[in-house]
Amino acid sequence: MIPGLIAGLVVGAVAVTLLFVGLMRRRMIEVVRSPFATVEETVTALERAISQSDGWSHPGTRDLNGMMAKHGVAFGPRVRLVEMCKASYSAGVLQTDRHVATLMPCAVAVYEDDEGAVWLSKLNLKLMGKVFGGNVGRIMGEQVAREEERMLAGLRR
Repeated sequence: MIPGLIAGLVVGAVAVTLLFVGLMRRRMIEVVRSPFATVEETVTALERAISQSDGWSHPGTRDLNGMMAKHGVAFGPRVRLVEMCKASYSAGVLQTDRHVATLMPCAVAVYEDDEGAVWLSKLNLKLMGKVFGGNVGRIMGEQVAREEERMLAGLRR
């Protein structure tokens, strides 16, 4: 009876873990189709939205195709990373949780799929905030997520 109970607990724990991992994979990255026809139009609209948002800055847009081409790798579908930062939020997070600096600045990917449709993808900051909790949860999961949502409102279909 005890071996069966232990086996049941192990199987249950594995099933819950696999369910959790699957759910996290599907929800950790948010993907929406751009209302614009091209990567360039989408990037321009996103950069404009960032510049018009109180206290936010745009450290840069990375051309991933160009970066790969410099190393002899040709990649056809266009992919850009648009970075955004609000210094007061960054300082607030880094005051207590410097290890999450790897997630800064926030970035939105703008890319073409194989059929030419343009998409945006970004980290689900609300979910990330729940996972980290504490100060990261309060700042990134609530404040940054709320302002990022407002910035991206015009960039969703």
